[in-house]
Amino acid sequence: MQQLDRNRPVSFTVSHNGVANVLHSDAYIWEAFDPKTTVPPPVLKKFTATWDTGATNSVITQKVIDECGLKPIGMTQVNTANGSMTTPVFLASVFLPTRVCIPQLRVTQGNLLGNEQVLIGMDIIGKGDFAITNKDGKTVFSFRMPSCECIDFVKLKPFVRTTPKIGRNAQCPCGSGKKYKNCHGK
Repeated sequence: MQQLDRNRPVSFTVSHNGVANVLHSDAYIWEAFDPKTTVPPPVLKKFTATWDTGATNSVITQKVIDECGLKPIGMTQVNTANGSMTTPVFLASVFLPTRVCIPQLRVTQGNLLGNEQVLIGMDIIGKGDFAITNKDGKTVFSFRMPSCECIDFVKLKPFVRTTPKIGRNAQCPCGSGKKYKNCHGK
């Protein structure tokens, strides 16, 4: 098990062959424990997770609860696309693909679509740096924890025009003989 060292970020990257509409990764779940005092580390259960920046908190399904033997610590009101409901709250340890542990995270029970058993919400995403790119028709997302710098795409690489700018009153390059503003410049 890899302990979280605040001075040394740990990261992982997930690549998709095409543009992904949903971001998935593995997540490893177990009942909450103190990684400093628990020896040996528990046997972790592997689940499929969906990353959702629109979710405030992380969610687990009944399957995760049953396989990990989790016991509820209380109830809470949650708001979903299907309305408000009261649901049990659990204390769990969540490991990301790099095996960095979030040892005592409050998660709620919920129903997820497809084969997903875990929803990674902003309670985890907000602990690190999260970036998504779609270059060359391939989605790549990367997560680093803890956060160690501000990622600002505007400051990283300014836009550089690769073709000369066409004036509005110049001839349209399509060869129509019209001014650009009356042709392709609309």
